[in-house]
Amino acid sequence: MTVETAVRPHVQNFIDWARDKPEVVVLSADLTNSSEVGRWRDTYPDRFFSMGMAEQNMLGFAAGLAREGYTPFIHTFAVFIYRRAYDQLAMSIAYPNLRVRLIGFLPGITTPGGVTHQAIEDVAIMRATPNMTVLETGDATEVETVLDVAQAVDGPVYVRMLRGVMPRLFPRGLPMRLDRVRVLSEGSECAVISAGIETEEALRAVRALAARGVGVRHLHVSTHKPFGDPEILASIAGVRAGVVTVENHTIVGGLGSAVAERIAEAGLGKRLIRVGLQDTYAHGAGRAYLAHEYGLDALGVVRAVERLLGRDTGIGETDLAAVPLEPTRTAERSDSL
Repeated sequence: MTVETAVRPHVQNFIDWARDKPEVVVLSADLTNSSEVGRWRDTYPDRFFSMGMAEQNMLGFAAGLAREGYTPFIHTFAVFIYRRAYDQLAMSIAYPNLRVRLIGFLPGITTPGGVTHQAIEDVAIMRATPNMTVLETGDATEVETVLDVAQAVDGPVYVRMLRGVMPRLFPRGLPMRLDRVRVLSEGSECAVISAGIETEEALRAVRALAARGVGVRHLHVSTHKPFGDPEILASIAGVRAGVVTVENHTIVGGLGSAVAERIAEAGLGKRLIRVGLQDTYAHGAGRAYLAHEYGLDALGVVRAVERLLGRDTGIGETDLAAVPLEPTRTAERSDSL
């Protein structure tokens, strides 16, 4: 399967999208180019605010703009949105249910910056924040269409955004939809539910498993909250062995926890295995190294499915390498600071 790659699709797409939306303004915390809004600033200088490294003030400022009828789009690294400024986020934005869009870059292991820059518990924290909608992009198509999804929400929205070079896993004509999963493959043995960058790894694993006769129903999630798509429970109920969740996040409070809640509330009695950071911080390194180190790569997904099924499929690194999902990336790194 050959997959197209896109280079920084958010940059021009956001400029074009905002052209007829004068109410949209952008706030940055000294990470303008790193958050892919340098060209947006140059295009709409009167609608751009550089707040410096003062995230608490930035969120309070955004709340004031929202109360005056503007729609602020905060662009910075994810960790600086919810770790440094959570009181302002909760009390100034979420509590009054204001239309502020929090665009968080470098989720999870997409950065080599180590624990200070890796947002590994953001989904858990944002899911626990009342009034907050939580979205995650998994490819170029979702990066380009998440803006419409966020703008349609009458309240605050947090987006786990990808940047740099990324695959286009989903056709341009199939945009992200709020609280709707994508069904990527059919199968009756087990389900795999993935989100964000982990869907690329899960796709490779599922194809290798299919080649060994393992039928997997694969779902891609782009909305973490709300989490009510009936397809989730229907898919889990329709498979024999249970479900594996795969996330670029700690297994506590994120996608795996959301799926566990749905299973328990519905009384399905299906087994669940959660692939993600196992209640640990990740150290600094490249994305591919970290994915392998913490079992978040395709091999980690295969091993989780094997545990769920109770049998060895015989799939190894060589088999997975023979299932390429994308051409060689350009020299530009998507995980640099």
